[in-house]
Amino acid sequence: MTTLPTEQRSIPDQDAASKARHPSSAPVILSFDVEEHDRIEVASGLTVDPMLKEVYRARLGPSTYWLLDRLAELKIHATFFIVGQIARNAPEIVSAIHRAGHEVASHGWDHQRVHNHTPESFFEDIRQSKDAIEQVTGEAVVGYRAPTFSVVGRTAWAIDVLVDSGMIYDSSVYPVRHDRYGVPGAPRSPFFASGGGREILELPPATLRVFSLIVPVGGGGYFRLLPLSWMERAIAQLNRESRYPAATLYFHPWEFDPDQPRLPLPPLNKFRTYTGINRTQGRLRTLLTHYKFARAVDVALDLTARQADLPKFLIKP
Repeated sequence: MTTLPTEQRSIPDQDAASKARHPSSAPVILSFDVEEHDRIEVASGLTVDPMLKEVYRARLGPSTYWLLDRLAELKIHATFFIVGQIARNAPEIVSAIHRAGHEVASHGWDHQRVHNHTPESFFEDIRQSKDAIEQVTGEAVVGYRAPTFSVVGRTAWAIDVLVDSGMIYDSSVYPVRHDRYGVPGAPRSPFFASGGGREILELPPATLRVFSLIVPVGGGGYFRLLPLSWMERAIAQLNRESRYPAATLYFHPWEFDPDQPRLPLPPLNKFRTYTGINRTQGRLRTLLTHYKFARAVDVALDLTARQADLPKFLIKP
């Protein structure tokens, strides 16, 4: 399969049907990070048996298709951030996502945190992932999310690389204080991020302000561990307090596969990873009926078209 020339790749059109369904409500960006379960950050130091890796590869398709079926039932379109190697090794999954009208964006080539790259290797990582995805979909990849939200102070140089790679938006900066990621003080709604050079539109995951604390509630473990009402309060708070609200939620296909074999994690990481996994399917069904959802690319293009006066934020090393 050959790569399409850049001028032949189109940027996906906005989901007009979903917009008409909820004309007055602010959109909630719905996104999924697609990687095999053994690639998650807490497993990065593990030696995972090759047979178990094969089990996780085999289960990725059914868990992703379950999500596609739920979204189709409600005519919701989302953004799927895909690991490039999946586009190469399981193109049928990426093709199914694209045929259903969802945006396919980049989650890197092999789910390596930005910390593991130099600017040169990061550019190549993005190039490989874009090329693999674009060969399947025929559409330009214009959005990126770093594994483990790893665009932070020490990797702020990544923003220039993202712009050079043709990205029009990023969703890698979590405006929280955390032991693995986070940029404390960054805006909680869409903003222009800079590492000291160029700027890119940033779509940060949802957070909840509780007095002086900013609590991460956008998805992942927070979706499994915290009451669903916390996520709903965060969405309402962002809609109320932001001039251009667009709360971003994120999930992973493996989080909706409660019967998958467990990784041999230490107790704390096991708690973070698996507690609440038996209730995620029901919670997602509930959540999907509560809001108007949008793809990240649609929000990014809308903000650009309206020339939204968004805040600018310098991520300092």
